[in-house]
Amino acid sequence: MKPKTKTGHKRSAMGTVVSDKMDKTVVVEVQRLTRHPLYGKVMRRRTKLKAHDEGNECHVGDRVEISECRPLSKDKHWRVSNVIARAK
Repeated sequence: MKPKTKTGHKRSAMGTVVSDKMDKTVVVEVQRLTRHPLYGKVMRRRTKLKAHDEGNECHVGDRVEISECRPLSKDKHWRVSNVIARAK
């Protein structure tokens, strides 16, 4: 019997860099909209993810796209795919 392998695409997200103080790592804040389970109001939720930035080219305020990858450290499971917009 053939073993099952995972096929499909890795998750990706867009967010804003909120910290670049670490070496080769940036903290990216990803916002999403979700409905309140009882009242139905649309709420804005945010998640902070640590992403690998090999060349230290991202800075605070940059809009970036990140994609999921293998665990690189205890908290870092994402990698910066590309920089969409630079901070002013």
